[in-house]
Amino acid sequence: MADIKWLEVAVETTEDRLEAVSARLTMNGVPGLVIEDEAEFHQFLENNRQYWDYVDDGLLERMKGVCRVKFYVSDDADGKRQLAAWMEGIEEPYTTAVLGEDDWAHSWQKYYHPMEIGEKLYIVPEWLKQTPVPGGRTAVYLNPGLTFGTGSHASTQLCLAGVERYTVPGAPVLDLGCGSGILSIAALRLGAERAVAVDIDPKAVDVAYENAALNGIGRDRYRALSGDILTDAALAEELAETKYALVLANIVADVIIPLSRQVERFLAPGGTFLCSGIIDTRAGEVAAALERNGLTVLERWERKGWVALAARMA
Repeated sequence: MADIKWLEVAVETTEDRLEAVSARLTMNGVPGLVIEDEAEFHQFLENNRQYWDYVDDGLLERMKGVCRVKFYVSDDADGKRQLAAWMEGIEEPYTTAVLGEDDWAHSWQKYYHPMEIGEKLYIVPEWLKQTPVPGGRTAVYLNPGLTFGTGSHASTQLCLAGVERYTVPGAPVLDLGCGSGILSIAALRLGAERAVAVDIDPKAVDVAYENAALNGIGRDRYRALSGDILTDAALAEELAETKYALVLANIVADVIIPLSRQVERFLAPGGTFLCSGIIDTRAGEVAAALERNGLTVLERWERKGWVALAARMA
């Protein structure tokens, strides 16, 4: 993968349009966004003074007046088709710049920092692995690599808090739309017996395995697959051979709604379906789909306009 080239797409917007543009990109299927906003950047610095040493000296000056959203696609025909689909309905101007794989890694490192999530988890980037872990917390080490799931997005944080609450020690976990593998790896670190992780992006498989290895988790306990269970009946049938105490789906409402028809096939008796990535304006629609397909909503969490739901079969 050393010679893979990537396009960094930068959508220029304004403070009052930032949330709407980010929401539209997410609804269009963009799996991960980098927000470059002067106000949020200053808030980050104020709340994380211990990480000031990791901030480039010229970054403060370059962030003045900045308000943009960035994401990444491969620099090939498939990536450019994906870009056209993701930009549908976005009127703001955008630019692209060619990046190598090393450039991608650097662009993540200047924003990514250790985070306390919930009561037990501590998400740590690989390059800060020597950072002391606060007492009573369990570290999850990540190299975000080439796919979504750093733990910084509100929907991922909601789902991680749910993983902390609903992981059953000694029981299996299914992670649908796994991205970097952060959710299922966190479940394993919290005591789950084994996990299967699935994503429609083939790149996610290698990234998830790499992140599992960073946490001392081998392929005897962790299996990553590429595919779409909504369209691949054989894959869905294979996954359904095991019944899982926890099924995770940090995706989007348009995927969770049809997925809710299949959840019963994967859940063990008393098991929990935990879904996130839901914009608050569509949370009622998702909850109704869960109820319609035999699931009872147990809990709802909300953060920065995003919603996560925990449900069980009625």
